[in-house]
Amino acid sequence: MRLRKAVLKSFNATDYEATVQLTGSYKAYLEDITVARNLPAAEMALGRKVAVVFFDEHNPKEAVVIAVYS
Repeated sequence: MRLRKAVLKSFNATDYEATVQLTGSYKAYLEDITVARNLPAAEMALGRKVAVVFFDEHNPKEAVVIAVYS
């Protein structure tokens, strides 16, 4: 398991999924990343910093956005 910082690029409130750009990765975006349901949709503003947990570092579908911070 690994924790990474990222920037929120888009958020789908219906499916609670996000597109994020990992810090240090200027070209690659990870799409359809699950967002923890305890995070209010109102906090998921584009450009916000987020914390992402990777349960399997080689499979982005096993990642979850767990926090939003400034």
